[in-house]
Amino acid sequence: MNDFIPVNEPLLDGNEKKYLAECIDTGWISSEGPFVQRFEAEFAARVGRKHGISVTNGTAALDAAVEAIGVGPGDEVILPTFTIISCIQQIVRSGATPVLVDADPLTWNMDVTQIEAKVTPHTKAIMVVHIYGLPVDMDPVLDICQRHGLKMIEDAAEAIGQTYRGRPCGSFGDISTVSFYPNKHVTTGEGGMLLTDDDELAETCRSLRNLCFQPGKRFVHERLGWNLRMTNLQAAVGIAQLERLDEFLERKRAIGRRYQELLADVDGLQLPLERTDYADNLYWVFGFVVDERYGNAAALMKRLGSEGIGTRPFFNPMHQQPVLRERGFFKGEHYPHAQRAYEQGLYVPSGLGLPFDQLDKTAFSIKAICLNGITA
Repeated sequence: MNDFIPVNEPLLDGNEKKYLAECIDTGWISSEGPFVQRFEAEFAARVGRKHGISVTNGTAALDAAVEAIGVGPGDEVILPTFTIISCIQQIVRSGATPVLVDADPLTWNMDVTQIEAKVTPHTKAIMVVHIYGLPVDMDPVLDICQRHGLKMIEDAAEAIGQTYRGRPCGSFGDISTVSFYPNKHVTTGEGGMLLTDDDELAETCRSLRNLCFQPGKRFVHERLGWNLRMTNLQAAVGIAQLERLDEFLERKRAIGRRYQELLADVDGLQLPLERTDYADNLYWVFGFVVDERYGNAAALMKRLGSEGIGTRPFFNPMHQQPVLRERGFFKGEHYPHAQRAYEQGLYVPSGLGLPFDQLDKTAFSIKAICLNGITA
């Protein structure tokens, strides 16, 4: 469909071609190329971290972070149920137990008021995940970690360029992770990064991403790692993207403001919060929750799809994932706010490459459908 409006389209019209040509002309296309270290250093500096360790994707970054802080059998890790499955996989594979908290119904982030009650003598770490455009309320989580001696992993994949009380997301806790998937504010196609101020953790992450080769004993392995190395080609694209991050952030906010303006008078849509007392919304995606009187989000998604408009559902919570319930996790657990967000929530085209005429078409279609009543 030629006039289909995708849910995301990146902007790649800066120095991407120039830097990729340099990789090809010099022959530096592997992880040994000079763009890799440059990208790591520049991105870490942007978020105020001492170390950046690039990897193949955001999931790989989370896997390495969980392994690097020593999560293992008998440990518990507290995390939101309303998130992508990447956050929980290595916790489960390590033999640890994931412990969930519900979503805040307004921000869709983890409800930090529920965390304290979930802490036990077995708790090893808290994983915070910034969702959709607003950061988690970090001060209470930092306080809990300090008082209980817990590690913190901060998943800032959806919050590149966002701040919490003026401090960059990606700079909190023991270790942070980001993703450079095409729908992120900085993309390398696929890619991710770990960020930390801890020298020992940084070295552990560098070893884990490189099969745990040892200096002087390359093919003698005392620990199992992964091949998670980012290529020079990917890093070259990342640097070109990072050069324009401020421009991209302003465009994201402009997209969010335009949707807010056009949809403000549509009854029965819970639009994203424009701000909290600790951050303005960055609108990584523009999502909203549909009132039950219209049916569920799937009905609206189907109608929009028939008009050539792409959509995505909100996250299916971890406590509802068949692969986890089959392993015996979360029996009898209910998290109503996360469940409602999944059933009633969706997001619409809001990528950096979205032309404003397509944004307007999307908003007008939503208004017309809601005015006439959503039918599947």
